[in-house]
This record gives sequence, C-alpha cells and structure tokens, in this order.
Amino acid sequence: MKKLIVTCPTCGKPVEWTPEQRWRPFCSERCRLIDLGEWAAESYRVPSEEKQSEDRDAE
Repeated sequence: MKKLIVTCPTCGKPVEWTPEQRWRPFCSERCRLIDLGEWAAESYRVPSEEKQSEDRDAE
C-alpha cells in the first residue's frame, strides 16, 4: 500500500499520514500550537452568510 504524505500546514514539511504520527497533519506539537495560536488570535476567519446578506441589503 502506498504511504500517504501530506504537507504540514504551518511549516510545509512532508508528513506521513499514519496512526504513529501523533501530530498529523502537523509535523510536530510546535507547528500544531502555532496554528492553534493563529486561530485564537483570530488570524483565520471563516466568512459568515449573514454578513454577506447584510452587504447585499445595503446595495
């Protein structure tokens, strides 16, 4: 069976997707915590449908 390799979302290193890889999809706990911190600081945002419909009503 071919091994699945993914890219760490934080640093870009290749990561083998296996049960032994504890931090997948991240390469390490450090990269996982950096990503968590970005979410906590609201650096990542998911647009809401409400905001879009409010913008359309203003037009």
